Amino acid sequence: MPENAAPAGVAAGLEAALRGIRAAEVAAGRPSGSVTLVAVSKAHGPARIAAAIAAGQRVFGENRVQEAKAKWPALKAAHPGVELRLIGHLQTNKAADAVALFDAIETVDSARLARAIAKEAERQGRHPRCLIQVNTGAEAQKSGVAPAQAAALLAECRAAGLAVEGLMCIPPADQDPGPHFRSLAALARELGLAVLSMGMSADYPAAIAAGATHVRLGTAIFGPRAKPPAGGAES
Repeated sequence: MPENAAPAGVAAGLEAALRGIRAAEVAAGRPSGSVTLVAVSKAHGPARIAAAIAAGQRVFGENRVQEAKAKWPALKAAHPGVELRLIGHLQTNKAADAVALFDAIETVDSARLARAIAKEAERQGRHPRCLIQVNTGAEAQKSGVAPAQAAALLAECRAAGLAVEGLMCIPPADQDPGPHFRSLAALARELGLAVLSMGMSADYPAAIAAGATHVRLGTAIFGPRAKPPAGGAES
C-alpha cells in the first residue's frame, strides 16, 4: 500500500481486528487476552508499521527475510520491545539473517533447517524461539512437515538445541479450515507444546475456537496490498 495512505486507517483497522479477536475469545469461552495478534506487515512500508506501533501493536510478522531486513532494523531500534516473527518459508542460506533479525521463527520444516538455525544461534549468541510448520493439508506446493513426522522433527530440533514452543499451519484455501485447526491443536497437545499459530483474516474465529494462541492478520489491519505475494502465511 502507498506510504501516503492515511495512518489513521491503520489504527482503526487494528482496533477493529482486536475487537474481533476479543469477540471470538468470548464466543469460544476463552479468557480475554488469551490470543496474541500478529500484525502481518509484508508489502507495507515503515510509515504504516509505525502507525500500528503508535496505536499499541507490539507483535508483527513478515514473510520474506530480505524484505524484513530492508525495513525492520531501523523500526526495532526506534521501538524497543517490538517482537518480529518470521511466518514465511526460510531457506537455509538465509538462516544467519533470520536469526539476527527475528525474535521467533514459525516455519521450521526440516532437520536441515533446524541445524542451520541452531548453528547461527550459537554463533550469534541470539536464540529466536521456534515453531514447527505442519502441512496439515498435504499440499505439494506448501512448506511444512507432515503431521505424522512432526514428533521426529521436534526431536531433531531439540537435539540441535532449538527452543521449540509450538506449531504453525496454513490450511488449504479451498477447504474448511476448522478440521485443520483442530488437528493441529490435537497434535500440539500430544507433543506437549503450548503455542499454536493458526488463523488469518478470513478464518481466525475458527482458529480461536480450536485453541489458537496466535492469529496472523494483515489485510484486516493494513488494508489491501498493492501486489499481494503469491502464497504466504496470511490471506
